[in-house]
Amino acid sequence: EEFNRLVTSRIARWHFAPTELSRANLMAELVDDRNIIVTGNTVIDALYWALERIEADSCRTAELDLLLDQRLPFSWKTDRFVLVTGHRRENFGDGINQICGAISELAAKFSDVKFVYPLHLNPNIQRPVQTLLKNLPNIYLIEPLDYEPFIYLMKHCHVILTDSGGIQEEAPSLGKPVLVMRSITERPEAIDAGTVKLVGTKKDLIVEGVARLLCEESHYAEMSKAQNPYGDGKACDRILKALKTV
Repeated sequence: EEFNRLVTSRIARWHFAPTELSRANLMAELVDDRNIIVTGNTVIDALYWALERIEADSCRTAELDLLLDQRLPFSWKTDRFVLVTGHRRENFGDGINQICGAISELAAKFSDVKFVYPLHLNPNIQRPVQTLLKNLPNIYLIEPLDYEPFIYLMKHCHVILTDSGGIQEEAPSLGKPVLVMRSITERPEAIDAGTVKLVGTKKDLIVEGVARLLCEESHYAEMSKAQNPYGDGKACDRILKALKTV
């Protein structure tokens, strides 16, 4: 992915950067600052557009409600639940075992909170997760979700626990605190903004991070109300405006 970006960057005239840090990185690669415009990330535009389309279509909303009702036999629109995604290669082995241990401990400690885990198809994830978390009463291991049902579910969750990348950008736009089960992130702007916190893959740190969000309203509000550094859903408008003036 980075190779493709670098190759494309060499032949591009205009560079629409999602953040000021991205702009600085491009300038460090000797891209002319006059050809860089900070617009926010178009992924936030797509998120808002997709959710608005769902909510404007009662038939589509009903379809998604039915799909999620079939997979989640609890009141997922009103009950507190933690949405989990975990699939990164570097977490295979001990990492995913620690993650599962943390989820199991949290589920026992917070019996009134549900834990929903759309399970990646990779057997390196399937085997340990099914072994360690299957049949626990408030943990729901479900099949992977397409984009629309996933963001619809994300809108209704309470907290997100993930090792994914894009979710770190999307979830804060919905006011959802994100705990990242990695030691580093390529999205440092989210850390600086307070919308995302790194908890790594050690069981105790994951448990501590989730428990604090579930128990401390002030901490939850601080993260959920922080401004998303990746945009406001108007990146496409800024790109179009810039292109019309060249």
